[in-house]
Amino acid sequence: MIRRNLIFPNLITIMSMFAGFYSIVASLNDLYVNAAYAILVSFVFDGLDGKIARLLNATSDFGVQLDSLSDLVAFGVAPAVLVYKWLLIPYGRIGWMAAFLFVACGALRLARFNVQAGKIDSSFFVGLPIPAAAGVIASSVLFVKEFFGDPYFFSIPISYVLLIYILAFLMVSNFPYYSFKKLEWVSVKPFNILVIFVLFIFLMGLYPQLMLFVFFVLFAISGIVLKLLRLHSKKPVYSESGTKKV
Repeated sequence: MIRRNLIFPNLITIMSMFAGFYSIVASLNDLYVNAAYAILVSFVFDGLDGKIARLLNATSDFGVQLDSLSDLVAFGVAPAVLVYKWLLIPYGRIGWMAAFLFVACGALRLARFNVQAGKIDSSFFVGLPIPAAAGVIASSVLFVKEFFGDPYFFSIPISYVLLIYILAFLMVSNFPYYSFKKLEWVSVKPFNILVIFVLFIFLMGLYPQLMLFVFFVLFAISGIVLKLLRLHSKKPVYSESGTKKV
């Protein structure tokens, strides 16, 4: 039996799933820009449901499982169908296997996250979060629309297929990604953080498609950079169990 205070956050989760399902339908109808925006809408709902659940003291195991299923639809299947219909069909088996690998690694990433929840340092994600991987694909469509015209008529070299494989690998990797849940690692003064945030919002307002694309790509790269810094310094950013070294 679901408590009444659990209904609202779970409804938001279902709205995230609905946006992901709409993205799939739009992709099947060659409406790639609509499909990309739907994934971003799902991204917003996905960020809200957990926060509202904590605000209402309505967190539950049911909500955690529903959220994972929603994420698999919205950030696993939806972007995979989008990129397959948009770019990967001409590459045959290599193309549809790239789309499948994206979904499979996304599912593994979600399962690992659920198992590790509460057991590792929440300052970091282990592996690229699946919403961020989906964001790279969705923002790529919007970037192309803004600077190159209708994505339907846009072709891209096989190197983009490699990018899908890389995103799949990053999701199941052990690379550390900042979760932005804690800011102890930030050495910048709070006022300067606000200035940087205002500047980011300003640039987002001027060039939303470009800034979204840059943000998701840089975030995807950030885990690799942190891993390299860890290896170079011989002082891990976080331990293999996920906790910070002191």
